[in-house]
Amino acid sequence: MGVLSNKIQRDLLKPGDHIYSWRHAYLYAHHGIYVGEGKVIHFTRGAGQEIGTGTVLDRFLISSSPSHSPDNPCPNCGNLSTVDGVMSSCIDCFLSGGYLYLFEYGVTPAFFVAKARGGTCTLARSDPPEDVLHRASFLLQNGFGSYDIFKNNCEDFAIYCKTGLLVFTSISVGRSGQAASFVAAATAVVSSPLRFLTTSFTGLGAVGCGMYCVSRLVSDIGIRRDVRKVSVERLITPCALDESVVATEVLKKE
Repeated sequence: MGVLSNKIQRDLLKPGDHIYSWRHAYLYAHHGIYVGEGKVIHFTRGAGQEIGTGTVLDRFLISSSPSHSPDNPCPNCGNLSTVDGVMSSCIDCFLSGGYLYLFEYGVTPAFFVAKARGGTCTLARSDPPEDVLHRASFLLQNGFGSYDIFKNNCEDFAIYCKTGLLVFTSISVGRSGQAASFVAAATAVVSSPLRFLTTSFTGLGAVGCGMYCVSRLVSDIGIRRDVRKVSVERLITPCALDESVVATEVLKKE
């Protein structure tokens, strides 16, 4: 564990840990909550349920589901090829042949910026493991809404289970550090007026890197002020995401 890698051995995992595994040559990562006894609860993209990108990326993101075919089901989990939304599977199905990594909570701003790849850590602090496991188990039975690559993906699910925090503004990014990184990268490339102040490759690189780091940092769930802590039981009520309703019942993140 550290700046260079969050890789962890299975025997070091504890119930309530937020874990992830990279997919498609590190194009993106799939996230979940380890619940003990070799099981993981995670949020997957299901055909007909999700809100995808409408681009070729949707073909890659389907691999967040377990990779066993109906003709060769997992001996531990059975046939999960038709299951979507919040599911429980063995850790092997979750990893889908990838390596195991541990998502870090409560990191410093300097450490966060040093981890250039999003979706690996956050400044937000985790709640106690019993709260994390309660949320994950409750959502396994009741769902976590429709999958949205930018606002409600597998990382959003895991971060909510760990922190209980929800975003209450209509901006384009939810809690996911991966989604924030993609937006930050686009911002660094096309949106910074500072890029016109220099024509050298070194200068452009420095400006782009600075914009990327700042955009990632201000989008982190541990810094944002447009979040509220909401009990998991409220997520299944019609007004669960209505800020005007929950504002008097939840605590603002400090």
